[in-house]
This record gives sequence, structure tokens and C-alpha cells, in this order.
Amino acid sequence: MATIHDESHDVDVLNALIETTLDSINGYEEAAKDASDTRFESIFRERAAERREVALRLQEEVRRLGGDPEDEGSVLAAAHRQFLGIRNAFGKGDQAVVDEVERGEDVIKERFEKALRDDRISAPTREVVAKFYESVRRGHDQARAMKHSGVAAQP
Repeated sequence: MATIHDESHDVDVLNALIETTLDSINGYEEAAKDASDTRFESIFRERAAERREVALRLQEEVRRLGGDPEDEGSVLAAAHRQFLGIRNAFGKGDQAVVDEVERGEDVIKERFEKALRDDRISAPTREVVAKFYESVRRGHDQARAMKHSGVAAQP
């Protein structure tokens, strides 16, 4: 049985991904500020810029579908960033920042994967999500590798 396509559902899915992507941008910007090692600061700033591009493209797609794109992150993410700042202030160092970045990457990766599994979104919207999922997957894999390499724990 064919699924009847509902553009409002596509807009809702895309807006949820935009919110998560905006959270990711903010998280990377905070991580860049909190990192004491310039290697991590540079990586986090680059990833924030890449995520900014993803958010812009997703917002364009929402507009194309006739919706109003999300332009703010979630309240929960703001609270998490505050926690990250407090945690880092107690001297946990770059490893704590990398650990939190990797945790955030788990969240965004799962949300994009959930959207890709959604059988109610249209094929064109699924293609858009899949295109940007590749960027999310690369960011996740990079953060996981940084966490598990222990390079942030080194003096």
C-alpha cells in the first residue's frame, strides 16, 4: 500500500533536524572556546562551520516545501552547554570536552538515522536528509576517533 505524502510531515522532520543541527553548531562553538589545545579548537570550529552550512541547506528545503524553518536550537541543548562549561571549569580538560562532543555527535547521528528510517517522508526529502547525513556521519566518526584515541588526555 502506498503511503500518502504529507509535506507538513517533511517540514516537521526537517525542522527537527535543523534544531538538532543548530544545537550541534552551538555545541561545537562552545567546545572550541573550552578547548585548551589549538588542534581541537580548529577542528571544532571547522565542524561548526560545516554544520552551519547543513542547517542553511535544510532551512532552504523547508522554505521550498512552503514551511517556516526552525532558527533556534533546543532549550535542553542550552542547558547541556552550560553544564559543559561548568564541567570544564573544574579542570577536566580537553578529554572532557572531546567526550561531550562525541556524546553530542551520537545524538545528531541518531536523529538523522531516524529521519532516514521514517517511511512517511517523501523520496526527495529523504534524498536531502541522506545527503547531509554523510556530513553528520563523518563528524560522528571523527569525534569517536578523537575520544577513543585518548589524544585529548595526553599532556
